[in-house]
Amino acid sequence: SHAGYISVMTVAMISVGVYGNDALRSLRYAGARLLVAISLGVIALSFVDFVVAGNNFWRSTLAYSMLLSVLFLMLDRVVLGGLLGSSAFRRRVLVLGDGARAERLRELGDKPEAGFAIVGFLGMNEGKPVVEEAIPRAAIHNLSRFVENLGVSEVVLALEERRNSLPLKDLLRIKTAGVHVNEFSSFMERETGRVDLDTLNPSWLIFSDGFSSGRMVSSALKRVFDVMASALLLVLTAPVILLFALIVKLDSKGPAFFRQTRVGLYGQDFNLIKLRSMRTDAEANGAQFAQKDDPRVTRVGKFIRKVRIDELPQAWSVLKGEMSFVGPRPERPEFVSDLEEQLPYYAERHMVKPGITGWAQINYPYGASIEDSRHKLEYDLYYAKNYTPFLDLLIMLQTIRVVLWHEGAR
Repeated sequence: SHAGYISVMTVAMISVGVYGNDALRSLRYAGARLLVAISLGVIALSFVDFVVAGNNFWRSTLAYSMLLSVLFLMLDRVVLGGLLGSSAFRRRVLVLGDGARAERLRELGDKPEAGFAIVGFLGMNEGKPVVEEAIPRAAIHNLSRFVENLGVSEVVLALEERRNSLPLKDLLRIKTAGVHVNEFSSFMERETGRVDLDTLNPSWLIFSDGFSSGRMVSSALKRVFDVMASALLLVLTAPVILLFALIVKLDSKGPAFFRQTRVGLYGQDFNLIKLRSMRTDAEANGAQFAQKDDPRVTRVGKFIRKVRIDELPQAWSVLKGEMSFVGPRPERPEFVSDLEEQLPYYAERHMVKPGITGWAQINYPYGASIEDSRHKLEYDLYYAKNYTPFLDLLIMLQTIRVVLWHEGAR
């Protein structure tokens, strides 16, 4: 019945946050969550249709419902945003600090897609202020009352140096009054979807949530999905892989498949298999990153890279357990050695299995410089720290966007 369809889709949308404040505030956020919700709903309804014989109630309404969901969600956001203002659904944040970190928060909060609005800065006697409009702490007699009067929902500690400047009594009163108190690194991680290397320190990594080896349920679900999906993908795409293997062989000299050593889980090496897209002498001068319009790429190689067909054989590595569908992209040992020397915490990205697609690939464009590697590492560390089955599903769905619009890895 239509009631059953509506019930399943409503539960799916509620479960992934389609109706939350974040969805009202950000169209991108809403679209991503809606895509995940519809996918979950389709999976659930497909299972019901398979189990309950003759039940095909959802097929005729699915396309219409997907279209109407998108239209009404956008209309809902536009109408409410127009009535209540663009910042109505943003969290009201008070920043403790007036230095470089506070300035970074202001720059982040000024972006249209920001999920928070800064209502004030408090200078904590840290020296010459970077944020000129910051109110001196001495001018506030009662900080907890000040926070209450401003309607603050979150206080962020953005201090350059905490010693002798942390108002513990006030913060305790603020916390017990129901206002969330957050530390700069954790706040930046949540708002940007990446771990900020500029302010990262070992103690934060040790004491913060995440990076837990005890995520047994999530890890088990991830492995079950990897085995089932990789086996199915290999069966379904075997004709495509074999066809393009033949085309690669006919197009240029050399083997159809390309094997290369990559660094995997806990720094262990494994052999990655792809359809060959470069000339056999591509690394006559040593290992090097792929570049834009790389002259080493063959004619067929340009096409299979563009549509990601060269990646399909990696499903075999997923099936064997050397890789996962989602995770940091595996790099070559030569590159890993160099990057571990130049980038802090690079080895920590190997705490999870490497993947065919990843959080960095859908959030950051391709780049081969050290600065690009640094940005991608921030996304990889976020994934290693926070991965869940829901995040994996979101990444796989967002990968479709990357493939369709030819973004990401080369």
